[in-house]
Amino acid sequence: MNLPLRDRKIDVFFAVLFSAFTVTSLISDLLPTVGVDFSRPSDNFFVNSNYWYAHDADPLFMHPPDWMRIVTGLSAFVYMPFYVVLVFAILTGRNWIQLPAVIYATMIVTLTGIVVFGVEFFGDPAFRTGNPAKFLAFNLPYVLVPLLLLVRMRKPLPFTRRF
Repeated sequence: MNLPLRDRKIDVFFAVLFSAFTVTSLISDLLPTVGVDFSRPSDNFFVNSNYWYAHDADPLFMHPPDWMRIVTGLSAFVYMPFYVVLVFAILTGRNWIQLPAVIYATMIVTLTGIVVFGVEFFGDPAFRTGNPAKFLAFNLPYVLVPLLLLVRMRKPLPFTRRF
């Protein structure tokens, strides 16, 4: 039998963070995917927000090659709807989310943790971050939280236990 949400505090944490990830996927990742230029300040809030973040911290995001636009497209069109389903499943204790959550966590950790971080720290100098602290502050949660989710989903029937 599943524990009630009030007894699964870690799941409240996940629901809040993945709700925030839903919004950031829509605001941030959609723009480079559809080719919006945010390489200079703008009156548009969303364009200016992406500029503020990327101008000194994320040249790969600001000037994405085609493969990076595929990565942001995955976030905008695959992960974002998944976050909505994930939050619903977590809040309502739907154990069927375990396998999709493991697949998601593995994908995002691989793409963000290895590919994007690898390019930003060790790749072509044109794409290396000029502000590692800012880059990590904004991007590390997208690796650490899925890793925690992977640990949360490590055993069958995850919502029958606290963690």
